[in-house]
Amino acid sequence: MSGTYSFFQGVERNFDKAAVYTRFEKGILEQIKACNSVYRMKFPVRIGDNVEVIEAYRVQHSHHKLPCKGGIRYSMDVNQDEVMALAALMTYKCAIVNVPFGGAKGGIKIDPKKYTPFELEKITRRYATELVKKNFIGAGIDVPAPDYGTGAREMSWIADTFATLNPGDINALGCVTGKPVSQGGVTGRTEATGLGIFYGVREVVNVADDMKKVGLTPGIEGKRVVVQGLGNVGYHAAKFFAEAGAILVGLAEFEGGIYSEKGLNLEDVMAHRKSTGSILGFPGATDIKNNADTLEVDCDILIPAALEAVITGENAPRIKAKIIGEGANGPLTPDADAVLNAKGVIVVPDMYLNAGGVTVSYFEWLKNLSHVRFGRLDKRFSENQNASILNSFESMIGKKLGDAERRQIMHGPDEVDLVYSGLEDTMIGSYHEIREALMSSGAADLRTAAFVVAINKVGVAYEQLGIFP
Repeated sequence: MSGTYSFFQGVERNFDKAAVYTRFEKGILEQIKACNSVYRMKFPVRIGDNVEVIEAYRVQHSHHKLPCKGGIRYSMDVNQDEVMALAALMTYKCAIVNVPFGGAKGGIKIDPKKYTPFELEKITRRYATELVKKNFIGAGIDVPAPDYGTGAREMSWIADTFATLNPGDINALGCVTGKPVSQGGVTGRTEATGLGIFYGVREVVNVADDMKKVGLTPGIEGKRVVVQGLGNVGYHAAKFFAEAGAILVGLAEFEGGIYSEKGLNLEDVMAHRKSTGSILGFPGATDIKNNADTLEVDCDILIPAALEAVITGENAPRIKAKIIGEGANGPLTPDADAVLNAKGVIVVPDMYLNAGGVTVSYFEWLKNLSHVRFGRLDKRFSENQNASILNSFESMIGKKLGDAERRQIMHGPDEVDLVYSGLEDTMIGSYHEIREALMSSGAADLRTAAFVVAINKVGVAYEQLGIFP
C-alpha cells in the first residue's frame, strides 16, 4: 500500500458515492460514517532478555447495534488508518448480511513469524487484558475474531484471559468467535469465508441476464478461475470452486504465481508448496515471478484473497477477468473501481462477498449464548421422521432403495449442515437485496448498491434508536 493511499478515505469515498442514493440527512450520514471509538495502546512485553513495547489497536466503528464485531490481525502493516477502514467495512458488511452487530476491528503491529508460540501467547493475553481494562471486549460489548495472522489458537487465549478476569460470567466464551470447537467454537467456521465467497460468486454467475452482458454462460462449471492468496480464505474458495467444476487456471502466493490453461489441481499444488516451500516450479505450470502479474492473466473469474489495494488505477486496465470477487478486504482502490466499471467488469464487493466469516461467527456467538450445539435438539427427531417417510415410500413402490440413497434421505442435520445451510441462505438472499438496490436506486455498480443497502439499514437503526429526535 503506497504512502499516499488512505484505505479509510477510500471507504469514505465509496460511502459518499452511495449516500446520494439514500434519503438520510447530512447529520445522520456523518454519524454513520464516523468511527465511534478508537483505542490505540502501547504495552510492554518481555521477549527473551529484552522488553518490547507493542503497538496495538481496537476500533469500534458503530454502536447502532451491540455487540461490535470484527477480527484482530497481526501484521507489521497494522496502523490506525487500516484498522479504522476495516472496522467501517465491518459495520456495512454486518448490515448487508443482516447480522445484528456494529462494526469493529483490531490489530497488533507485529510480525507473528518472529515470535515463538509462548511469546505470541504473552502478547495476545496482554492485549486481551488491555481490552478488558477499558471495557472493549465482552459478549454484549465487542466480540473479536481471527483475521490476517491470527487463528483459533489466539482466540482461545483471548477467551481464557477474559474468563479468568470475569469469573462467574456464564457467557464468557461469547466474548470472541473463531475459537476451536472444543472451546465453544462452531463446526464450519474455518472454511466459512471461502465458502461464502463461493456461494456469492455462484449466485452472481447464476443470473443469466448479467452473464449475457459480460459474454458468459450462466453457472460455475467450466469457468476459468484465478485465486490470489492461498491462506485460509483463498484456499477454501479455490477448493469449493474446483469441486463445483470450475477450472483453476492461476494461483498466486507472495513468492509468485503459476498458470496453466488446462487447470491446476489445488491439493497437488499445496503438497508441492509444502515440500518445496513455494508454489513455483509446479509440474506442468508456467511460473509467474511477480505474484501481482497473476492478476492480469486471461480468466473469467478473479478472486484476490490476499491484502488490500492489489488492484489499482495503474494495473486495472490490464485485468482480463469478466468477474472480480473481492475475497480480501479492499483489494481494489477506488481508482481501480472506476476503470473496471467503465470496462463493464462485474466487481462483487468485499463487504458482501467475504461476509461468510462474520455470518458463521454470528452462529458461533448464538451457540455460546444458548449453550447448546446446533442440531442437538432435532437431529434424532429428523432422522426418525425421515425413516418413517422412507419406509412408507418403499412400501408404496414395493422395493428397497440402495444403502447410499437411504442414508442420504434419512440423514438428520449435524451442526455443520445447519451452518452451511444458514450461510448459503444468507449469501443468496443478501446478493439479491444488493442487485435489487442496483436496479432501483440508480447506483452504477454493485459496490455502490451494497453501500446503499448498508446505509439504509444502519440509518433506519439510528432513527429508531431516537438518537436524532
